[in-house]
Amino acid sequence: MKVKKGWLAVQVGLEEEDGRVERFVIPISYLYHPLFKRLLDKAHEAYGYHANGPLRLPCSVDDFLHLRWRIERESSGGHHHHHHSHHQNHHFHGALSFHSC
Repeated sequence: MKVKKGWLAVQVGLEEEDGRVERFVIPISYLYHPLFKRLLDKAHEAYGYHANGPLRLPCSVDDFLHLRWRIERESSGGHHHHHHSHHQNHHFHGALSFHSC
């Protein structure tokens, strides 16, 4: 599937943890966000720079969804009022922990 200009395909999931791997298309602007940069550093440590296909990110799908929600909330100025019930069981203190990595 072709990705639009200004967007990037990423593969998220920990196969050894729950076998759940999903593909997301994210705006390139995420690459400049400090939380996402930390995840990119972890991806480099885990997989190196050379890969075929989408960029692989070493975190659970749930942690990635929370990261995406935080980035979107910050870029919208904090005026986002969606309730994310699937994040209630996770404990994130300040910065995203990537505890599943």
